[in-house]
Amino acid sequence: MSTESYTITSLTSKGMGLAHAADGPVYVPFALPGETVAVARVGNEGTVISYGPPSPDRIQPACRHFGPEGKGGTCGGCSLQHQAKPAYNAYKRDLLINALKSKGIDAPVGDLIEAQPHQRRRLVFTVRRPEKALVIGINQAETHHVVPVEECPIASDGLISRLDALHIIARATGHDMFRITVTETLTGLDISMDGLRSGLGERERRAVTEAVMGLRGIARVSANGEIVVEPHKPQLDFDGARVIIPPGAFTQATREAEEAMAKLAIEHIGKAKRVADLFAGIGTFALRIGRKASVHAVESEERAVKALDQAARMTQGLKPVTVERRDLFRRPMTQQELKVYDAVIFDPPRAGAEAQSAELARSQVKRIVAVSCNPLTLARDLAILTKGGYRIKSVIPVDQFLWSPHVEAVALLEK
Repeated sequence: MSTESYTITSLTSKGMGLAHAADGPVYVPFALPGETVAVARVGNEGTVISYGPPSPDRIQPACRHFGPEGKGGTCGGCSLQHQAKPAYNAYKRDLLINALKSKGIDAPVGDLIEAQPHQRRRLVFTVRRPEKALVIGINQAETHHVVPVEECPIASDGLISRLDALHIIARATGHDMFRITVTETLTGLDISMDGLRSGLGERERRAVTEAVMGLRGIARVSANGEIVVEPHKPQLDFDGARVIIPPGAFTQATREAEEAMAKLAIEHIGKAKRVADLFAGIGTFALRIGRKASVHAVESEERAVKALDQAARMTQGLKPVTVERRDLFRRPMTQQELKVYDAVIFDPPRAGAEAQSAELARSQVKRIVAVSCNPLTLARDLAILTKGGYRIKSVIPVDQFLWSPHVEAVALLEK
């Protein structure tokens, strides 16, 4: 280990300060561009020992759990609470611009649709019982150490105010190490426990059930994907369509970002009469679009398909919404199948939609909405589409994961 001083030139795609040494790049968490920092260096990573004059973009973090060890925090959930909003917004927008440039794409990139504190309706916690005391928190970055969470300025009030209930339910499991995903729904908290090595036995299930029935505001508890107790069906609302979410199902992390992305998609497809929603999940886009056009929703996860189909059948005022279970990575919708659609929206996992984009590039679908949580795979997919003759009308960055280096994007294309 050596102690050296460096000047930070930029932030990396992981939100770390980047400096340049004679032997290569040095990555420094919690440092900002323009700052000179003294660091204890191990390999190409540095831990800040002291700062020179602070950047004018440095602000007081919103949470006491944030920051380097020894300065009040270690939580690995946020990495950019110390950066002022104008610089932070520009950083997130630049993540998208730089990813597009890496693929030779010069497209109009809009202003960032901002996230605000207390909007997150879904969080993942780690549970550990190192000795007698049970700890619920978030892992310190790149470690197995769990930082007990007592406050969280990104989380909704309805979620973070129920930490006591999470402790009660976690203790009832009798397990020492697992994850809890908590989603705030219309009917209460949906709590999904995963990584329980031996599952829950009959006694543990009974203890969890008794704990839940003694609490208010809990819709469901599941363990390793199986429902343990369900006082209420956990539901989300997609423009009047009530969806009962399956255990562990993917949902957008904030309602505000979800609605902003859906609004962009609906505006872009315009007067399209037939729309394909690919990687449709539980119907985040399909059920909203169904208010104005017929939709064919394609998704690989069986329980998500069933939840979407049930919601469509139970919602009045929708155009026809059909569903199909299909792995679009292995079997993308073909150019021939796409002929009947006026518009397509796709929102794949982080791996993107390379095979599906290749089929779309050969199609004559007039309008495409590409939604992505990964700028790099989005840039790759857009390069495929533009090579096939599509024009990018705009790319809009959407902040859904406040104070993190992650950014969503909605790209609008025409042919």
